[in-house]
Amino acid sequence: MKDRRAELDETILRFARERKWGKYHGPKNLAMAMVKEAAEIVEIFQWLTPAQAKNLTAAQRAHLAEELADTYIYLKKIGDHFGIDLTEASLAKMKKNALKYPAALNRGRIHKR
Repeated sequence: MKDRRAELDETILRFARERKWGKYHGPKNLAMAMVKEAAEIVEIFQWLTPAQAKNLTAAQRAHLAEELADTYIYLKKIGDHFGIDLTEASLAKMKKNALKYPAALNRGRIHKR
């Protein structure tokens, strides 16, 4: 997994570098692009029933994979800009969530306590 992550990191950096897009990839622009891509994820599910949303067609799954990837790439670039490792930040956040929402008090509940 680590090797694939390093490959992805290098691919993302090289892609923007080869196109000289660095001047456009400040945190503000990256955040706006990420939100646009996240909206495209929402659009996939927009008019589906809950059952349909759980059972996407192969074409819908392929489209979802592309939009998730676009969103992840922008999110990763924002993290890189500020020196934030998304894996480490996510693990730390999950520890914080576990303390904030103990399973014994939140099991089966959708409302925050």
